[in-house]
Amino acid sequence: MQEADILSETGSLISSGDVNGTRVFGRNADHIGTIDHLMIDRETGKVAYAVMTFGGLFGIGQDSYPIPWSKLSYDVSLDGYRTDIDPDQVRAAPVRPDTWDRRWEKSTYDHYGVLPYWM
Repeated sequence: MQEADILSETGSLISSGDVNGTRVFGRNADHIGTIDHLMIDRETGKVAYAVMTFGGLFGIGQDSYPIPWSKLSYDVSLDGYRTDIDPDQVRAAPVRPDTWDRRWEKSTYDHYGVLPYWM
């Protein structure tokens, strides 16, 4: 095993670089999107969001949406993350401002029915 492999995955830990590009599946194990990147709180180090891409073909027409990290759970059998959200819920999420503020974050976490990462 090379040093890069050791640094990439260690037990239950995974490198953020290995999360990027991971597929996300809905309730019925249908592929609904892909993780583009993670948003991590600078002060606490907690993962706040997985920014996911939905739709499109070959990267054209894709939309990106931040999903609370707590809405995803890793499913070994799918080799991807599973969520109970659906595309309609994603499209109905609060509109992102250019600068994400706590008010928008709170409304987003409320929309998805989970506790905010800072609590």
